[in-house]
Amino acid sequence: MPLILKVDKDPKRSEAAIGQAARLIRNGTVVAFPTETFYGLAALATDYKAIARVYLLKRRGVQKSLSILVADLNELDNWIENLSREARHLAASFWPGPLTLVCHAGKRLPTNLTAGTGKIAVRISSHPVAQALVQAVGGPITATSANRSGSPSCRSCEQVLSQLGQDLEAILEAGLTPGGKASTIADVTTRPPKILRIGAIAAQEVLSCWEQKA
Repeated sequence: MPLILKVDKDPKRSEAAIGQAARLIRNGTVVAFPTETFYGLAALATDYKAIARVYLLKRRGVQKSLSILVADLNELDNWIENLSREARHLAASFWPGPLTLVCHAGKRLPTNLTAGTGKIAVRISSHPVAQALVQAVGGPITATSANRSGSPSCRSCEQVLSQLGQDLEAILEAGLTPGGKASTIADVTTRPPKILRIGAIAAQEVLSCWEQKA
């Protein structure tokens, strides 16, 4: 049975649980955690073995890269390269929030995280527990959904358990997540950006924001 760490939606009342989850992640454990849409799987994004564990948990093909969360805009240059002025404007305009930017991956990120593509999808979550977890870890974490590949995304701890069960080490439980539309994904390695998935933010809204700095 996974370790269940109950948290309040106000992370200030859950510092002990979040701190424990962060220590587990830094030590190579995979932890399910709440986001502004569904539960995600957090592994340290610089840990090759932990990332491999995420793929096994999800039964996900290794040719599909994973996305990451960072804590702050100022951290971007630690993990990605050649970010354009327009892309920085998108990040500043929509983060924290449901816009994922596909960028050139920095050399410090493991190749299994990027599936050998040289690109990494990144965002800052607007969920207070997710934000607090990334900050407590002190580095980027994976943000892929906490489910088996091809199965429905999970809004509750019970749903995560039903899909991942004994294969998962720990869950930060914050009750039911909002669900709804996933993040919009924009590849900013091209000019103009290529919208890979339309989600919570309209494609035209992203492109209009880009053009403000073009």
